[in-house]
Amino acid sequence: MRCALFVLLVLFGVSASAQQFTLSGKISDKDGKPVPFANVYVKGTTKGTSANIEGEYSLKLQPGDYEVLYRAVGFKQLGQKISLDKNTTFNAILAGEIYELAAVTINGSGEDPAYAIIRKAIRRRKAHLSEVKAYTCEVYIKGLQKLLAAPKKFMGADINQIGKELGLDSNRRGIIYLSESESKLSYKYPGQLHEEMVSSTFSGSNKMFSFNRASDARVNFYENLQDWGGLSNRPLVSPISDNALFYYKYKLLGTSTENGVVINKIQVTPRRGHDPCFDGYIYIIDGSWRIYALDLYVTSRANINFVDTLRINQQFLKVDSNKWMQASNKFEMTGGLFGFRLKGYFISVYKDYDLNPTFNKREFNELLHIPQKVNKNDTAYWNAERPIPLTQEEKTDYTKKEKLAAKRDSKAYLDSLDKVTNKVKPVGLLLTGINITDRYNHAFYHFDPLIGSILFNTVEGPVLNYGFTFRKQADSLSNKLVGFGANARYGFSDHLLDANANVRLPIGDFYLDVAGGSDVVDLNGREPISPFINTVYTLFERKNYQKLYQKKFASATFSGRITGGWQASATAEWADRRWLPNTNTYSFFHPGNNEFSSNNPLNPVQDVPLFPQNQSFKVTLRTTYDFSDKYETYPFGRRYLPSDYPTIGLSFTKGFKNILGSDVDYDLISADISKQDVNLGMYGKTAFFVGAGKFLNTNSIYFPDYKQFSGNEVLFYKSGLSNFLLLDYYQFSTFSEYAEAHVEHNFSGFIINKIPLIRKLKLQEIVDFNYLSTPQLRNYMELGFGFQYLAFRLMYGTSFNSGSNVHNGVRIGLSF
Repeated sequence: MRCALFVLLVLFGVSASAQQFTLSGKISDKDGKPVPFANVYVKGTTKGTSANIEGEYSLKLQPGDYEVLYRAVGFKQLGQKISLDKNTTFNAILAGEIYELAAVTINGSGEDPAYAIIRKAIRRRKAHLSEVKAYTCEVYIKGLQKLLAAPKKFMGADINQIGKELGLDSNRRGIIYLSESESKLSYKYPGQLHEEMVSSTFSGSNKMFSFNRASDARVNFYENLQDWGGLSNRPLVSPISDNALFYYKYKLLGTSTENGVVINKIQVTPRRGHDPCFDGYIYIIDGSWRIYALDLYVTSRANINFVDTLRINQQFLKVDSNKWMQASNKFEMTGGLFGFRLKGYFISVYKDYDLNPTFNKREFNELLHIPQKVNKNDTAYWNAERPIPLTQEEKTDYTKKEKLAAKRDSKAYLDSLDKVTNKVKPVGLLLTGINITDRYNHAFYHFDPLIGSILFNTVEGPVLNYGFTFRKQADSLSNKLVGFGANARYGFSDHLLDANANVRLPIGDFYLDVAGGSDVVDLNGREPISPFINTVYTLFERKNYQKLYQKKFASATFSGRITGGWQASATAEWADRRWLPNTNTYSFFHPGNNEFSSNNPLNPVQDVPLFPQNQSFKVTLRTTYDFSDKYETYPFGRRYLPSDYPTIGLSFTKGFKNILGSDVDYDLISADISKQDVNLGMYGKTAFFVGAGKFLNTNSIYFPDYKQFSGNEVLFYKSGLSNFLLLDYYQFSTFSEYAEAHVEHNFSGFIINKIPLIRKLKLQEIVDFNYLSTPQLRNYMELGFGFQYLAFRLMYGTSFNSGSNVHNGVRIGLSF
């Protein structure tokens, strides 16, 4: 009996200790207006939450007596003692903040007292940045984006139809993104992060996982620069960065006392309106000179991209006697482009900090882990767990789109979408190609557009070069695809019909690509000029830049990631290669008495064979290593992240004689080192590529086997890190040895932004240097200057070499 009684008492105690009650209510100002996203925390702990946009809050706690703190930027903190023995409602009314100005005086130099405070904060910046060596915490994030306006049509797409699929109203307005996530965030100084997403929900989909990232939302103004990806061409300067006094003006608005500490409210304003700086307020704790809170915004005046205004609000809480950690982080944005108007926010709430965690050695190799079942928790789970209550609009969106989500998985619904989107239209047939989607079976078909399939060159005359591709999801878990493509080509002057096909198969963590058939291809295997651009120059300028030959071939490539930053590929190819003569001399015009050159780039005045018909069998091995062991894990697999170090590459090609009738016998070894996006802070980003190679033997070699370079001789060119601006396409190909170097710097608007009116164009200044040395071409150099807008480039280049030959030219390219 006593044993049974003891068991009952234990069970009762466990149940009581596990029981939680809810403290909820609404936070408003003295006029009854809601205070959105106010912070609610239990004093002396890191347990808390945030109100929603309507000021409603909900906080689950064990039974007991608490002092609950209600905080919001612009309001005086409210402390309320609450005894929690049942679900309790408390509506908090916050008074406007009062900052005393009586003690504020301007010193003898006329400088505002804010400057002395900011200087002290700057001196303490590095100490505050590094004082917490490690921590873990739990993070809840909610993201919401609303479409406020949209055109009926955009680039041929029916926005009305897309709006119906997204659950928008008849005016194409409504919520387009609503998602919540819970994560455990781990940090280790300096700057190492690991995020484990615990749960995720996505309005309108039962399969998608949240795009919310605790690691992305972690913004630290103790760092000098805030580099937020594509939001701004230049990083934004923190108001307490080392050189902040060069960028900002400060004004002390007053002081107040909260929780026994004196808070200085300082207004920050950019010294120059178009610098990458913030406006707003920063709150500095007197004595320790750390950030207590901030409310900052940046506008399109600072040349940010995609949004008109971005506002960030951060609040901090005391975790132990001398350490303060982030309590909440809120981004609000409004913006628009091409008739679309958007408004939304992301709010992050941090709790349960542990400043003395233990980590395993390799934990921070993985920056993000999203398990496969992260989105399987149901509505009941989220109703119990979410710390920020949903607004009525958000509840309605979840309910409405839950029905849509179930409907979207049905074959009938997916087939109905396919019926609408798979209609063949003249624009698609001519310009973009025909796309056919089978959503239910995860398959996609693409047929080439006619504008890129009807070509002209002097070798084949009018050409019809038409192809299609097919892709299908092979594995819903890994998201890997099976691919197939086929192409047919007919020249109406040389009467050659060529056809080829290719297939791609996933094999474990690798891919096998197999291709075969016949084709007419560029003598320069890098195809530096596109067939379409060559068609235009041939017909309108009477200049036939592209040189071609016929290739019958069979090839196989096995490629993939071996481990970490180590990737490798192996390719074997057999080919029968035949040089082709010109067969057509037609052009629309004869400008400047231009005459076509022969199809032999080394003898442009005589159409004599560049090489005899031959067969080749070669094997190419390629491996790269980028020193990266950082990756993200998604439900469909790992994604490895770029390294802070350069990528090293090593290649070897062997031509085998007498295998399958092969006539070639040569060995080429090459090495290269490259790096994209070397961040130089306010001065932009640099990229470089350096490569060198040598033929170890050339017992039997033909022009297609030479080392080729990505030259350019026309106005329009393919922009790329290892490409030249002015180099001849074929003349300097080599069968001996070579060294090349390419350096490109993007100033990201550092210069242009200082010029009135022009800065509104958001141009990025580009400086480009290219170098090549071969036995035939000693010390060839190019220097290019230009501008980039989005993916488009306008460059002016000058080339010269040891022979003092100088060549200039303007180039227009695309940068991807």
